[in-house]
Amino acid sequence: MVRRRRRSVLLLLLALTVLSPLVLYTRRLSAALNPNQRRDLPGEIVNQGRGVKASKLNALPLETVGSLKEPVGIVFSEESRESASKSTEPDSQGEYKNRVLSEATAADSARSEDDDLIEQVTSKEGEDDGLATVSVDQQQITTASQQRSASEASSLENVPEQTSMENSLEGNKDGALLDTRIRNIRDLLIKAKVYLGLGAIRANPQYLKDLRQRIREVQKDDCSVVVKKLRAMLHSAEEQLHAHKKQTVFLTQLAAKTLPKGLHCLPLRLANEYFLLDPSHQQFPNKEKLDDPKLYHYALFSDNILAAAVVVNSTVLNAKHPSHHVFHIVTDRLNYAPMRMWFLSNPPGKATIEVRNIEEFTWLNASYSPVLKQLESQSIIDYYFRTHRANSDSNLKYRNPKYLSILNHLRFYLPEIYPNLHKIVFLDDDVVIKKDLTSLWSIDMKGKVIGVVETCGESFHRFDRYLNFSNPVIAKNFDPHACGWAFGMNVFDLAEWRRQNITEIYHSWQKLNQDRLLWKLGTLPPGLITFWNKTLPLNRSWHVLGLGYNPHVSSRDIERAAVIHYNGNMKPWLEIGLPKFRNYWSAYLDYDQPFLRECNINP
Repeated sequence: MVRRRRRSVLLLLLALTVLSPLVLYTRRLSAALNPNQRRDLPGEIVNQGRGVKASKLNALPLETVGSLKEPVGIVFSEESRESASKSTEPDSQGEYKNRVLSEATAADSARSEDDDLIEQVTSKEGEDDGLATVSVDQQQITTASQQRSASEASSLENVPEQTSMENSLEGNKDGALLDTRIRNIRDLLIKAKVYLGLGAIRANPQYLKDLRQRIREVQKDDCSVVVKKLRAMLHSAEEQLHAHKKQTVFLTQLAAKTLPKGLHCLPLRLANEYFLLDPSHQQFPNKEKLDDPKLYHYALFSDNILAAAVVVNSTVLNAKHPSHHVFHIVTDRLNYAPMRMWFLSNPPGKATIEVRNIEEFTWLNASYSPVLKQLESQSIIDYYFRTHRANSDSNLKYRNPKYLSILNHLRFYLPEIYPNLHKIVFLDDDVVIKKDLTSLWSIDMKGKVIGVVETCGESFHRFDRYLNFSNPVIAKNFDPHACGWAFGMNVFDLAEWRRQNITEIYHSWQKLNQDRLLWKLGTLPPGLITFWNKTLPLNRSWHVLGLGYNPHVSSRDIERAAVIHYNGNMKPWLEIGLPKFRNYWSAYLDYDQPFLRECNINP
């Protein structure tokens, strides 16, 4: 009986030992799964500490929220700002900005009293030698000084003048050293002016006098350093500007001399087609009109096929009677076949045209023409190519390839080239005709040889711009302020030319200029001399210049003009041509022409 009771007690204890943990964990699990209670287990774990007494947590003294103070000032340098902006992730950018703004606002309010005090000290001028003096409370001075000692370095960085100078010399070691010196001098000046306002200092006249004298010296040194610094910056900027201008001129001249790929391709394609033609198809019609003095004759000397095509097309399309117009084109041996092929495949309507090779003029040789003799001489070649044996002109304007081409000087031999004509209009290949020109042949020349449009509206277009008036030969025979004029569209009275023997006058002046002492290379200076007192001024609307260098040519003048001239380096067939004027030129080309398409020549 006793054994049974013991067994029952042991079984009961065993059951309690096994079942009681199950009951406890089951209650916890049901509480966790109950929808009416919180399911955030981490929150419950945190709440388990609520039973701890507050006195145990306050073993160390803690600051309350009200007792916390924001820092007096937080100033971020440029490096710290950059590093902070890089290290801040995009997701926390808003939180970071809010924190910085709150700190900056607190810093600004903390510095406001100090800034006001410094502003009063440094801006007010007293009666003693113009130095700043203030009367302030001793305690405010002491407080301001303490606050400044904590943030004066950062506040000095915010001075606008100093910041601008630091930015201007960023990355320059010498400039950084100068900026540090200026910052230190400014710091000492501010401190000295604050000391002037202290009562103890003002009670000592000798000390006050010495302090003011020292302030003057420091201010003087400060200004001299800034002046030297600015002068050095100005000198450096001027040198850079000069270098850039020189490089711009060189690149512009280079671009003007460079032949685009399309203009190099075109004569090759045209020459190939020309030599494939039957000889009977290589001739132009209406040869009987070439020497008829009753028709309107034009002289055009060019090695540029597209340019010549625009001159002819624009003249014919604006002529009232195209069949009365005759074009005389002279080119060099290289472009003779391509030029003929172009006008054979693109005839100028009812107008008459001829294309001649300059080598046909056997009479034009070095023994007859002084300019041709000079162009073939070794001295002019050395001068042009700037060899070590010649002192070439540094101005690239006078080293243009056109000055070595006899084509550029053919205008002085018009009576010899066209002996049967009485009057002729000379056209450069960089012009566009916008109106009918037939009335030029009815102008009374009044005994003059050449009709010109004068260009003396600006001072640099007078005779002293082109001729060397330090030479006594030039100074004796010409007026330095005489009005200049331009080649490009000129009407010549060939009969008067022959009567006055103009060609011989031209030759005599060319011989005198063998050493280029009267003028440099070019055709306008000898033209001004040769036709001195032999020019008839025309209305300016006949010939408007400047479309190759001046973007400000009036659109009104262009619309009224009979001829517009792209004189200058920015020719309309080059990429450097002025876009606003290019359409006047490209309007007279058919870009669907097969040769232009094959050479990829586009408007």
